[in-house]
Amino acid sequence: MSMRETAIAALHGRLQTALATRNPAPLVLRGETVPQRLPPGGLVVIRDGETVEETAILSPLAWAIEHRAAIEVTVTGATPAARTALLDALLVDIAVAVTTDRTLGGAVEWAQPGAPEFEDVEVEGAAAARAASVPVTLFFTVAGSPLA
Repeated sequence: MSMRETAIAALHGRLQTALATRNPAPLVLRGETVPQRLPPGGLVVIRDGETVEETAILSPLAWAIEHRAAIEVTVTGATPAARTALLDALLVDIAVAVTTDRTLGGAVEWAQPGAPEFEDVEVEGAAAARAASVPVTLFFTVAGSPLA
């Protein structure tokens, strides 16, 4: 398993564990298609994202990698206030989950959540939904090739 895969799997596992305590708990997926119906606790989808920067470290040869994953959060509710409250609560819980263990159990050297971007979306079977995308930057070092 590559370091990138290990880092994203650790992020997914961390969010699954941290958000499972919510009532109702959101559905936490990784790189999957959004289901037709949103669960009452919301939907959290982790996307692999992109490598932002690779810096060579010489003697011994290694690469410092900065990879940005995206966490998409979608909620539904009867009123705009209910949607906003649920989305805000989930975003706070995600930030706390990442910042409580910045190494994601030793999978990365540092994890840094970024500022969310918001949008209103239409979901089949829901009157309205609110969504946000949160970038999480993962910093790690790879010995040898950056593709490892």
